[in-house]
Amino acid sequence: MMQAPTASSLNAHAGGPRLLADIGGTNARFALETAPGKIEQVQVLRGADYREFADAVQAYLKLAGHPPVRHAAVAIANPVQGDQIKMTNHDWAFSIEAARQLLGLELLLVVNDFTALSMAVPQLRADELQQIGGGAPKAGQPVGLVGAGTGLGVGGLVRGDGHWLPLASEGGHVAFAPANAREAAVLTYAWQFHEHVSAERLVSGPGLEFIHRALLAIDGHAAAELKAAEIVERALQQGDALCQETLDLFCSMLGTVAADLALTLGALGGIYIGGGVVPHLGDYFARSPFRARFENKGRMSALTKAIPTYVITAEYPAFTGVSAILADRLDPHE
Repeated sequence: MMQAPTASSLNAHAGGPRLLADIGGTNARFALETAPGKIEQVQVLRGADYREFADAVQAYLKLAGHPPVRHAAVAIANPVQGDQIKMTNHDWAFSIEAARQLLGLELLLVVNDFTALSMAVPQLRADELQQIGGGAPKAGQPVGLVGAGTGLGVGGLVRGDGHWLPLASEGGHVAFAPANAREAAVLTYAWQFHEHVSAERLVSGPGLEFIHRALLAIDGHAAAELKAAEIVERALQQGDALCQETLDLFCSMLGTVAADLALTLGALGGIYIGGGVVPHLGDYFARSPFRARFENKGRMSALTKAIPTYVITAEYPAFTGVSAILADRLDPHE
């Protein structure tokens, strides 16, 4: 007796499951999309455990039971210009076309991770966002994204011809701009090590660690090497004064970056915050100096006060973004 098709099978992608990936400087996240919006088999692999990008993909597909994948989309924490990828915050380097052939794929799309995150924003639910200040977003107006993790990602989204268009950006590498004497002292300390001190050098997971080392040196304390997670724990759970100042400075600096992006884009649609650091700060972030710094833009303060800022709380938002980008390429012509 023939079995009636299920609702799931009726909606399944005609070309089979689609491979989605989010490649950061530390972790490589993979999933299969078996039908529109149906994300399954999520796995997080450590990038350092695999010599090549393709090795990590093959390891994931083995864990997932060797599904017949024809199409894949990858968000990567790196500029994507042409066929060659050489990661900034990891040692993977590969040709997109060579990887496609090696993996036996018909289509392999590789996009910047914040391009993918940008494309996820219009599809995020209200329960996947936490608003931190500001008013209501202006419909159809530009949107900005910023996220501190292994690096500092920056992106944007503008409306054009009835569609949202992502803006590729390497805005994390703009020069860091201190807003007070304490931040200027941190910048002066950083110049001992880097001729160009980008925002990413300070507003990132490694940047949080660097700020802590800088404050120890500036205040004449003995050097100590604390990881970002340790700094957060000591600040929020143990009342460590220097770790608390480190976290306050980090959030203030992130506020500067976010406000500069808002003014540059005219992001009346809001600024969205992703990345690996802020979602782990919990309720502290809402009361941190972030929003006060965001709003403190001199003659433009009235504008930034009105712009809403959101923390993205969705667990894997980049999958939503790369899924949308892949669907735009394939559908309805699988």
